[in-house]
Amino acid sequence: MKTIKLLSTIFVALSLLSACGVSKHPGRQVASFSFTDQNGDPFGTDQLTGKVWIANFIFTTCSTVCTPMSHKMADFQKTFNELGIEVEFVSFTVDPEIDTPQVLKEFVGQFSEDDSNWHLLTGYSQDAIGKLALNQFQTIVQKPQQSGQVIHGSNFYIVNQKGYIVYEVSYIEEAFEEQIFTEVKRLVK
Repeated sequence: MKTIKLLSTIFVALSLLSACGVSKHPGRQVASFSFTDQNGDPFGTDQLTGKVWIANFIFTTCSTVCTPMSHKMADFQKTFNELGIEVEFVSFTVDPEIDTPQVLKEFVGQFSEDDSNWHLLTGYSQDAIGKLALNQFQTIVQKPQQSGQVIHGSNFYIVNQKGYIVYEVSYIEEAFEEQIFTEVKRLVK
């Protein structure tokens, strides 16, 4: 009897541990989109098809997580480039009225000298980014009228070659970097 109870406890513990870091909503496909990147060029799912990409939501006047998240995105970009692993990086602005292509170009330049595979996107309405975030990435984007700050999630999303979100992890989660590297390496084998 003790053996069965011990095995049951171990099974439950392993099940809980294996769930850590796993995408909360595996297999959601990102619907087709085309917006404007920091170079003023159209960019979207047509350019991302067949590629692994990492996405996040930021804005240039953010006073909290956006700058550190952008530093982390630049670190991912540099490391994957050094490893010869092809990954695209997509940052959706959650403040499109302020974040024009020119503003985004200056912003990304603070983090990386190479924006060839890092696309900061704008060219949509506040309502459209709110709907895209909620419907495609199941995260919130809200811009209160009385504040210059936008409420948004701090997750990184890994999207596979077929456009499915296969992994998401919060920037504030411990060991999120290792989880991202592991998942991307698994996808590009």
